[in-house]
Formats: sequence, C-alpha cells, structure tokens
Amino acid sequence: MTALHHPARPGSSSHPRRVPFTVVDEVTRHCLHPRVPETVHIEVHLPARPDPARLRTAFNEALRRHPRILMREAPGPWYRRRYEWELTPHPDTEVVTFPPPTTHALTQARARALSLAPPLTLSPPVRLEVIDRVLLLTVNHTALDGPACLRVLATAAEIYGGRDNSPTTAAPTRAPAHPPAPHPTKNRPIPTPAPRTGFSPVARVARGTPTSTAPNGMLTAELPVPSRPRDAPYTVNDQLMVATARMIAAWNREHGSPPRPMRITMPVDDRSRGLDMPIGNGTRLVEVPYAPEELTRSPDVPDLLRRTADRTRALKALPRPQLGHGAALLTAPVLPVALRAAFTRTLRRTVAPWTSTTLLSNIGRVPYPLDFGEGTGRATAVWFSAPARMPRGLTVTTASTAGRLHLALRWSGVLLGTSDGERLRDLFAEYLDATSGGGK
Repeated sequence: MTALHHPARPGSSSHPRRVPFTVVDEVTRHCLHPRVPETVHIEVHLPARPDPARLRTAFNEALRRHPRILMREAPGPWYRRRYEWELTPHPDTEVVTFPPPTTHALTQARARALSLAPPLTLSPPVRLEVIDRVLLLTVNHTALDGPACLRVLATAAEIYGGRDNSPTTAAPTRAPAHPPAPHPTKNRPIPTPAPRTGFSPVARVARGTPTSTAPNGMLTAELPVPSRPRDAPYTVNDQLMVATARMIAAWNREHGSPPRPMRITMPVDDRSRGLDMPIGNGTRLVEVPYAPEELTRSPDVPDLLRRTADRTRALKALPRPQLGHGAALLTAPVLPVALRAAFTRTLRRTVAPWTSTTLLSNIGRVPYPLDFGEGTGRATAVWFSAPARMPRGLTVTTASTAGRLHLALRWSGVLLGTSDGERLRDLFAEYLDATSGGGK
C-alpha cells in the first residue's frame, strides 16, 4: 500500500507521510505568479439551498473517504530535489463557508475563485463557498484538477442525501493505438494528415479592451448541446473544438491579426470515475493543430469536423506523458528544485510564441447525478473554468447537465474585457450551431 491511499493517521507516526509532486504539479509550482493564481472554479447550481450543518459534515466526510485530497506542500531546503506533498489525517482549516446571502454574494465569490487561490500550505488546497443554492468550489490547480474535485463533490452529495451518486456515464476509454482498418467503401473520404506548424509562431488571441485590474475575468452561458447525425464520424467534443477554432479565427480577423497556424490544447482524462478514481492532476495535455487556410470565413464545416475527429482520435490514442517528453525530462530530480524552477520559468518565456493559442477543456456530460436528496435535489447546472494565464490568455471550458451545455469563457485581465467576452460568446454560439446536423 502507498501513501497515496493511506495518509498518516493520528498516532501512526510523528511525521506525516509524503508523496512527490507529479510532473504537472511541479511545472505549475515552478511557474506560479503572485498576481495570477492558478485556480479551477467549479460551480454547481441546485434547486434548493442545502442545510449548512449537514453539508459541512458531508463534505468533510467526503474528504476523509478520498484521503489523497488532504495534502499540503511540505517545507524543505532550497537544495531539495523534489517538491513533496504531506498527507494529513484531517483538514488544517475550515473548508466549507457560508458567505452572507447578499445581492452580490455570488459575483463576489466568483471573483474570489478567479483571484484568490487556497494556499498550498494548508490541507486541503480547496475552498467550498455556499451561496444560497450554489456550491462554488475553488481549487488550487497546482495540486488538483476539476474532474478529481467533482468526484469528491459527488461523494459529498451521496453522503448528504443518501442517494446513489455512482457515475451515470461510462468510464473514459483510450482509443486503440492501431484501430482496425475500416471496410473500404467507394465514397469514404481519405483522411487528411494534420497540418504541421513547424517553427512558425502560433496564433495568439488578439488584444481586446481590458476593463478591469482583476487577474482573470469570466463569462458563463447556457447553450443547446449541438446535434449530430447518429452515424457521425465525429463527437460533440470535435464540434466544440471546431467552434473554438473558428471563434478565435473570426475574433482575430475582426482585430486585424494576420492568419497564423493555430493549436488548441485539449486535456485527455483516462481515469475511472468511481470511488477508486486517482485524486490529483490526472489529465494528459495534447494539442490539436489547424492551418490558417482551414479557418477561412466560409470553411467546409463537415470536412473540418471530419479532419478534427481524425486528429483528436489519433492524439487520444498516442502514448504520451502528461505534459510531453520534454516536461518529463525537465522535472527529473537531477538538480535542486530551485535551479529547475528558474530554468523552467526562463524556458516558458522563451517558448511563449509557440505556446498553444488557447485551451478547450470539455468535461462532457457530467458523469454524476450530483443528487443531494429530498429537499435539496439534483444539480441543474455545472460550470467549470480553467486558469487563463498569458500567453494564451483565454480558456474555454464546457460541461453538459440536464441536456444543456454550460460554457465558461475565462480570460486574462490584461488581454480582454467584459464586452470582449460577450463578443466571443456570441461567436462561439454561432459557430457551434453551425456544426449541428452535420454542419450543413
């Protein structure tokens, strides 16, 4: 048994058990910026307000059942070769709070989620604020990702309401590395190779009109889930990818930016969704490329959807470390972490022109009912948002609940403003609708 599953218990040892940072944890830790915290925001809307005492008890019990979330950064000398997490038997601080239900309480809680990360020095590095019928969970992304914390919320819902909150969707599966060749048909299109961006600088999101000094801004929207033919060779995720690429291409045209190759980062999560789900940062990041000529004003949308599906399918099947082979080498415990951190930050600035254009994180259909039982009910909407640091400066996060698509656009406060977010939302909605029914 490892410390990941069995943290220190009272009286078991004078020192909490420790586990090394993963590659994602370490790279994020190296690149932390005091003004731009790395947070994930999760917002769950319920039909009725939960009972404060019962919810606090249920969430704390959920933390106990997923002990890997009960962690804090272990102190250490500058010359140490690894960052480590200390696993604790109980929270260091009160995790669940109930701000006064004022008119602007939700807006203020969202602002805190985008600008104030739970500290890594206190276990666990999450914060749950309950505003009337909304559960707003803020996660320090150095330690945890959204799907892992959603699993903990599902456990809390089951404890609170006494109803089964097992996953309602199948566990994700990785496509085979060498899928069987399809039966040839006369009219089957020949797959087009993915464009190579080479050493060309990647398209950046054009600067808009920033209106705030806040590190991040955010806009949420509820949209219809796009339809597609039953036998479509692409998924809803591919439709979202095409809508995101066209949204940015159109935005850049409106702002006079020259066409450039585009790459969109896409998290891939192969973890189970049950109680055995590994808690932490567990997604792999892949990049979906687009050539400038594929994102013209009037592209062949059905063809673009097929091309995108070929690329995402191949990328999901490709065996690859979480952040690629370069990051795995960069975080090898050869030099002290202080030296690796300085090198990583310098490298990040150097390669900024080649960093992907944006990140699209599609949670898909929320895999749990998030049913809090009689009197509180089942979640009616779930929003996520991912960090939006420069040079990307914009992230697109989607999830679907109760047959509706919940979109969050999050942007850097030095790049875009509220009116820019509204324009991007309108473009996204337009281009997502254009993919419905085969994109005709």
